[in-house]
Order: sequence, then C-alpha cells, then structure tokens
Amino acid sequence: MPAPLRLAIIDDHRMLLAALSEWVRSSAEDVEVVAAVASWQDLLAHPGFPVDVALLDLDLRDGLPVAVKLRALHTAGVAVVVMSTYSEPAIVRDALASGALGYLLKSEDAGTIVEAVRTAAAGGSFLSPRLTAALEASTASALVLSDQERRVMALYGSGRSVKQVASALHVSSETVRSHLKRIRDKHRRAGIDVSSKMALRARALSEGLLADD
Repeated sequence: MPAPLRLAIIDDHRMLLAALSEWVRSSAEDVEVVAAVASWQDLLAHPGFPVDVALLDLDLRDGLPVAVKLRALHTAGVAVVVMSTYSEPAIVRDALASGALGYLLKSEDAGTIVEAVRTAAAGGSFLSPRLTAALEASTASALVLSDQERRVMALYGSGRSVKQVASALHVSSETVRSHLKRIRDKHRRAGIDVSSKMALRARALSEGLLADD
C-alpha cells in the first residue's frame, strides 16, 4: 500500500477546523490529517511539518499576506489548496497566481475537499465547481475590447512602434499608449499577463487578431 497523503489543515475557526478534520478522516483512507492548527505559527512549529498538502484558510486574520504564506509553503515543497468564503473572481485569481494549486469554498462537501487534496498532491489544479462559471463569465466580461483597441493590439503586436501605430490609425501616440494601457488592464483583470510586447503579440495571435507568420 502506498503511504497516505500527509495533510495539514489551517483555519482559525476551531469548530470548522475540527469538522474539516473529521470529514477528511472519515472520507479518505489514503489521506492522513497530521496537523489541524488554528494559526500560521502553529503550522510552522508543528512536528509533522512539512506535509504533502495544506488546506489553508485564505484569511487567518494575522496580518500576513497569503502570498507570503504560499511562497513559504512552495519553498517547503507543500502543495496548497486555499479555502475561503470569498468567491469573487479577482480574489480567486490572486490566490492561484500566488501559487495555490486549488481554491475551495468552505461550503464544499467532504468528497470535493478530498478530490482537491488528491489533485494538488499530484501537482494538478482544482477549482470549486461553483466558481468555474463565475470565473469564465468574469474573464469574458473583462476581455471585451473595443474595435479601436483590437486594431491597436493587432498593429502593436505585429511589431510596429507606438509612433507607427499612431500614424496608421491617424491618432496621437498618447492615444495609442492609452489604448495599450486599457488593453493590458483588461487582460490583467482576466488573469492574463500581456505586460511585455512579446506576451501581447502571443495573445493577439491567440485571439485571432494576427495571422501567424
């Protein structure tokens, strides 16, 4: 038999912490809850740390940014699934961008929690099913570009300079820069990095604004 996955649960709501621990223990023989702690400091001091996977409450109310915790756990070789009551797409994307392999709503059932733990242990990503549609809708909304923004993205992505784009569209260079800023802001809100010209070109290709050479 393979060794069980070693899991830590970190949540400052002690009743929920106890319930989560019991749900996991009763639902998965291949997952061992080796630590169930109420604070970040307790996790780091626990004799069972580091573990294979951590279920981490997004907001432990300790003043330490979750991105810092995620980096520390990544350095220790721990896969992380974030838990939260927050379902806003921007918050979910920030957690995933900071290194979380999964994001769960705290209202999920035990089966979904265990599935997320197993997926993270295998290096995969997992998202609460109820969040998927909201993220997709948010992405589609954030990525609605105006016709002029699409023209600017295509021309700039083709390799032209700001000045050359401005000349082609009969606008000022400042107007082109404003369009580029809005284009990048919209993609950033959708969780897509087009901060460099190369990344913007790649995205223009994927959006069908450019033909691949």
